Amino acid sequence: MKLLICIIDNFYADEVEKQLRDKGYRMTELASSGGFMKKGNTTFLFGLEEDDLPALRSALKEACAVVEERKQRKNKQAHRYTSFLLDVKDTAPLFLTT
Repeated sequence: MKLLICIIDNFYADEVEKQLRDKGYRMTELASSGGFMKKGNTTFLFGLEEDDLPALRSALKEACAVVEERKQRKNKQAHRYTSFLLDVKDTAPLFLTT
């Protein structure tokens, strides 16, 4: 089991969430603020099997491209989102309580 942490530009967030939910992906959305990547962002957490990762990454790219086309964003973003992939077994120490 893997955990994909995806920090996405707010420009894409609503449509990405809608499209991925329509495709059956389950996610947790975290409202966040701060200076990461120097702009407004939304963080999504996805739990998935490693075999499903290529399809999820493809769905993320496709959803972002649809937003750019629909909203006619003139200059395409080189970095629509940043993602981190963690093995769930490696995250256990983060969630232990004493």
